Amino acid sequence: MHTETTPWRWHGEAGPGTDPAGIHQALSDLEHPCFIVRTPSGIGAVAGGQATSGPGLPLLAAAAPLPPRSLGSPAFLTAHGVSHAYMAGAMAGGIASADLVIALAREGFLASYGAAGLLPETIEKALTRFAAEIPGLPYAVNLIHSPSEERLEREAVELFLRHGVRCVEASAFMNLSPHVVRYRLTGLRRDPSSGAVVADHRLIAKISRPETAERFMRPAPATLVRALLDQGLISAEQAELAKYVPMADDITVEGDSGGHTDRRPLTALLPTILRLRDTVQREHRYPTPVRVGAAGGLGCPSSVAAAFAMGAAYAVTGSVNQSCVESGASRATKALLADTGIADCEMAPAADMFEMGVELQVLKKGTLFPMRAKRLYELYQRYDGLEALPDTERKKLEDQIFRRPLEDVWQECVGYFRRRDPEQLARAADHPKRRMALVFRWYLGMASRWSTVGDPDRVLDYQVWCGPAMGAFNDWVTASYLKAPGNRRVADIAHHLMRGAAFHTRLAQLRLAGVRIPASAADYRPVPLESPSLEGAR
Repeated sequence: MHTETTPWRWHGEAGPGTDPAGIHQALSDLEHPCFIVRTPSGIGAVAGGQATSGPGLPLLAAAAPLPPRSLGSPAFLTAHGVSHAYMAGAMAGGIASADLVIALAREGFLASYGAAGLLPETIEKALTRFAAEIPGLPYAVNLIHSPSEERLEREAVELFLRHGVRCVEASAFMNLSPHVVRYRLTGLRRDPSSGAVVADHRLIAKISRPETAERFMRPAPATLVRALLDQGLISAEQAELAKYVPMADDITVEGDSGGHTDRRPLTALLPTILRLRDTVQREHRYPTPVRVGAAGGLGCPSSVAAAFAMGAAYAVTGSVNQSCVESGASRATKALLADTGIADCEMAPAADMFEMGVELQVLKKGTLFPMRAKRLYELYQRYDGLEALPDTERKKLEDQIFRRPLEDVWQECVGYFRRRDPEQLARAADHPKRRMALVFRWYLGMASRWSTVGDPDRVLDYQVWCGPAMGAFNDWVTASYLKAPGNRRVADIAHHLMRGAAFHTRLAQLRLAGVRIPASAADYRPVPLESPSLEGAR
């Protein structure tokens, strides 16, 4: 940075812009240095040229080139083979669809397929598509912790191993499971030339608590390693190498997000996890330190810029991608999301961890789901089974929420779990309260499905995982081409968020040098990527 007290001057061919449009254009040219100069017409900005001690305009401040690809960790780009330190996180039930993953991979971005809650055959179809349509390009697949349905987690890992999935995003883990450890360790080997430990299975762990983060930052627990070795699921060499690598390559710090979330402020949580990473690194001295990224509440360029300013190695988006053309959400749900404000979200019981009282963040505007889901959990806590429900409560449930006799719902649960996880039925056989939980979970699970398929008869029961980032995004794109859901393409949004983050980072640098940019020139607004003003954005 240069200040007015130095003898430096600016010299170049193009004249500085002194009106808001000209200043904005100079700030937006991220591939070239930006100079703030004093002109006969007032303070101006210009991209390109050079600082000189000879003739020219008085130089007030300067900012170096800042292309979007320079944000975040270069090691993240290299490890995942991407062009930007940006990731689209998984959204369960295939909302983070195969189309979404493919579209981002082709643009040099990493995306995680929303495998949680899907049957193995559905996941396998997506993996087959990835092999055929984006061979060699980056992608990840989500592995969600399933303490109440352990079989699903085991089968998912077996599927990933069978199809050679090289990157997994692990989410909702409260503790390490044998299955996530198995995935990580089966990718370990020694490089034949250097002898270095190589982890062919990359793991990105999404966390919101320091104690969970630390489990993924450290090597796999010896007890789990020994058990996997005894079962023949890893080799003796892999068990030995496990001591030298952390469980995860990347830790995504999740703040106030949609879906499973502890609603921690990212500004408080991210510095805590970064300090924890540094503490663990000093102890283990990994050749490549664990990278720490940020997620939750990232819905506009200034919030993404703030995450990078706090030290995030990469940024992860979620809610905003759900409203995109390529997402697996229904058109009706995308319309609801496009009308969401920053305060239109609420916590509600989670289907996969219902009995534990775990909640997730969902949309409350336009749906009665949060209220109805909370009522089910209240009844679950109060009564010992369906048979113990008062007749008035049972009638309300059957008429207003389930719209059918509870016994019919139970029979549907029986058919479902016979195919998916028979152990659930065995545990509920002589346990009325567990039977009640499975019936109530039917509603929670179906509510997300009704939203995904766009069932017109169940609009008021839609369960839409959503965080405040969605409202921030909608506010940002007002009056732009991205206001309409039909124009929201996931790669466009990724490019604009990263380009806008670089723009706001440049603004911050100039403010630190004492420059005050007019408000009308200090906001990044998305325009179609084909526009000449965005030449080079890709």
